[in-house]
Amino acid sequence: MTTTTMASAKGARRFTTLLGRRPVGLLFTAPYAVFLVAVFAYPLGLAVWMSFHRFIFTAPGVSVPRPWVGLDNYKEALTDPAVRQAFGNIALFLVINVPLTVALSLLLATALNAAIPFRAFFRAAYYIPYVTASVAVVGVWLFLFSSSGLVNKALGPLAPHPSWLVNSHLAMPSVAMYVTWKQLGFFILLYLAALQNVPKELYEAAAVDGASRRRTFWSVTVPGVRSATTLVVLLSLVTGANLFTEPYLLTGGGGPDGASASPVLVMYQRGIEQGHPDVGAAIGVLLVLAVLVVALADRYLLRRK
Repeated sequence: MTTTTMASAKGARRFTTLLGRRPVGLLFTAPYAVFLVAVFAYPLGLAVWMSFHRFIFTAPGVSVPRPWVGLDNYKEALTDPAVRQAFGNIALFLVINVPLTVALSLLLATALNAAIPFRAFFRAAYYIPYVTASVAVVGVWLFLFSSSGLVNKALGPLAPHPSWLVNSHLAMPSVAMYVTWKQLGFFILLYLAALQNVPKELYEAAAVDGASRRRTFWSVTVPGVRSATTLVVLLSLVTGANLFTEPYLLTGGGGPDGASASPVLVMYQRGIEQGHPDVGAAIGVLLVLAVLVVALADRYLLRRK
């Protein structure tokens, strides 16, 4: 009897270890797990496999040899000047976009968290560009920043020549400013949620000690939303590294002369337009590795502060 009881207890422990204390939870998470496998894990695994083979698209039912080529696709990608330029472009984009996103979203969230007139209106106004279709917003941005747009007319002789989106030095910074403005509402919401968790007693103590608003901001607000800042930085890094729609629409496919091309855009051009999906897959894998390295380094540095 004792042996049977011990065996049952061991079986129960194995079952709990395998499925957890609440196995019914697996039923609720299973649909999302299937979604992750189908939409993310399988395509990533297929991309890695493609990057090590000579792969071409074929009609359904047609079988062609797909030989192993080792690192040849990676060598072709890394020796391509357009690919190297695209990675340099996205590095410039992130240097502009990420700090601006963090600074502006935190400052605006702090202002919108205070008791100001029309607070609900301003919160909605900042969020509207984020939920608006990119194609529609791009049309407004082109109207403003084209060669004969309102911004150049307002600047007059100070307007750049060539104009913003056709200038090899200003195209990517212009795209970075556009993305920062469009996505700002989402990150403001993240900071607004984080600000609700900062204890009001800390602000009261700072006021009693005679701290100025600036000092209170740096000593209370910024440390209080550090976890949100980590999330904002990581999300802006990941979304920025996957930049595609904005340069494709704003600069006519990464122009001028590839000055605003992103790795995802070049991957699309190589893999779909030029019919080299194996090289495109290699570019994608390199991008994933680069984002992982940068994200892990950023997370490590933010945790140490």
